[in-house]
Amino acid sequence: MIYLHEFRNRRAARVLLDRIADTVQDRPVRFMEVCGGHTMAIWRYGLPELLGKNVTLLSGPGCPVCVTPNSFLDRAIALSRRPDVTIVTFGDLMRVPGSSSDLQTERARGSDIRPVYSSIDALEVACRYSDRIVIFLGVGFETTAPTIAATINNAQTEGLKNFRILSALKTMPQALRALVAGGEIALDGLILPGHVSAITGSSVFDFLSLDFGLPCVVSGFEPLDLLQSILMLGQQVSQARAQVEIQYSRTSKMEGNLRARQIMDQVFAPADAEWRGLGVIPGSGLSLRPEYAAFDAFSIPVKIEPTRENPGCRCGEVIRGAIRPEDCRLFGQTCKPEHPIGACMVSEEGSCAAHYKYRTVDHEIKS
Repeated sequence: MIYLHEFRNRRAARVLLDRIADTVQDRPVRFMEVCGGHTMAIWRYGLPELLGKNVTLLSGPGCPVCVTPNSFLDRAIALSRRPDVTIVTFGDLMRVPGSSSDLQTERARGSDIRPVYSSIDALEVACRYSDRIVIFLGVGFETTAPTIAATINNAQTEGLKNFRILSALKTMPQALRALVAGGEIALDGLILPGHVSAITGSSVFDFLSLDFGLPCVVSGFEPLDLLQSILMLGQQVSQARAQVEIQYSRTSKMEGNLRARQIMDQVFAPADAEWRGLGVIPGSGLSLRPEYAAFDAFSIPVKIEPTRENPGCRCGEVIRGAIRPEDCRLFGQTCKPEHPIGACMVSEEGSCAAHYKYRTVDHEIKS
């Protein structure tokens, strides 16, 4: 794909790197990306090393699997042990450790747990096995919420009585407000998620600049996208201004996707939600509206074990950008992708997994 290669051009990358160096030469800056896709790309292409000492990149709460708390996983595991239940889930969630087990282990023990690629696949399972309660584990941000909402709408239209959703869907603006307002880390700017913004529009993040004076740029996912976004942030800092700008203009708009937002708002309502590493954030989750209550798996009675965290895992601090993955004593020792102790080591979008996988590779755009 020649068009894709244009976003990985070494000569263009060098030009951008030189411009970034000139822009931040008088002041070191700290920028945070809040999308797992950005985290993976940043480390895959070796951007921290290429950018030099004046630009520090931190990873925030942008991996949906990583921020899903143990309390949700423990409920899903308990539901999977019911003989009348089939659990359907995105594959990454299978290996995320709960308090004492994970879905992959429960599947090996005989529970009916099926990984799928989309919520539509889950609906097909419910149609095929009408004698079972089919529960889809709804995990993600605004990017996946519209498709899950459309699936639930289809289930209602088709009159499916055995389909349920266990929602761990979350919305990004409230989490970023909590993160920035907490003041735990000093930031000079934010690299905002391109796919989330494609749904929500960039205007939902205006408060970051207006209330907190933070420069923000909605970025694409290729190395030149990210370098251009970092340059745009550096220019805002050097000019002492704070705006929400869009670098990813080929996909993201200020108003977002109105149809996607409509179906999401039709099915879901804002709700308080628990985030790993951030606690309960008011209004940061999505729960089913009353007219769709028949599809809510939270109403299914089940006994859940007391939730606990691995005392050695520092995934919550990694999610907040308070520490780097290498600062956790488990990283690369007992916690590896083949045997993850924490959620951040499971998904490719997790900070720990990205650091571990790409720390010793030859990066594609490095000259």
